[in-house]
Amino acid sequence: MTPQRVLVVGTGLLGTSVALALRSAGAEVWLTDRDLRAVRLAVDRGAGTQGPPPQPVDLCVLAVPPGAVAEVLYAAQGAGYAAAYTDVASVKAVPLREAAERGCDLSAFVGGHPMAGAERSGPEAARADLFTGRPWVLTPTPATSPAALGAARALALACGAEPVALSADEHDRAVAVVSHVPHLLAALAAARLADAPAALVALAGQGVRDVTRVAASDPDLWAGILAANAGLVADVLDAVAADLAGVAAALRPPVDPVAVRDLLVRGRTGRARIPESSGDR
Repeated sequence: MTPQRVLVVGTGLLGTSVALALRSAGAEVWLTDRDLRAVRLAVDRGAGTQGPPPQPVDLCVLAVPPGAVAEVLYAAQGAGYAAAYTDVASVKAVPLREAAERGCDLSAFVGGHPMAGAERSGPEAARADLFTGRPWVLTPTPATSPAALGAARALALACGAEPVALSADEHDRAVAVVSHVPHLLAALAAARLADAPAALVALAGQGVRDVTRVAASDPDLWAGILAANAGLVADVLDAVAADLAGVAAALRPPVDPVAVRDLLVRGRTGRARIPESSGDR
């Protein structure tokens, strides 16, 4: 069942999109954010009512960066805002460890991460259908109560997503491969254009636009995400670096077209394994 009364803390792209989806499903939503401009824009878009709820709600959704999850969870639980709590941050192990260290009630909390997003940020970019058909990872622990897990699962379903249960470590290993390193590779490709002659950049077509799309995302947000998953991201980057060194060597005289083709075949094979979806990424 859709949570009927929800508090969303953080009115950026994900938080406002969650709120819009819940409103579309008939839920009553309250919104808070340190950024008053952002929360007012979210309210203007019909995402909910500004301010904390007058009484405890069914679920509190923490739509804040990974480094802020534990702090905000501790404060929200201290205020008694909700019966259950979840988040939408893109790293899970570090926030969970920090929440335990702070003394948060982990029985009432389950980590969550909708695998959807966009290169634009803020409530202006939010959409009620952002999560439709996308996986929504939930990372329960042995401490997680059935009620908290049920509330987080109901949230994902209400947003049109498909809940997937993983451990926090499994999630972080997965997103290093399918999200974090691809984001860095897009930034690396786009960085080649930063100081290139304008006449050269003017020749850019759809291919380079597709490859670099997510490089337009908020650098501060992504620096925090990558720092929270640094070790696993670095491991994947080491493997990518080995591939790059190999193909660079294959392209120097005498050129080894077989080695180059092998990498292209591996790339095509990997691309074909990505499930089709209505989500952005």
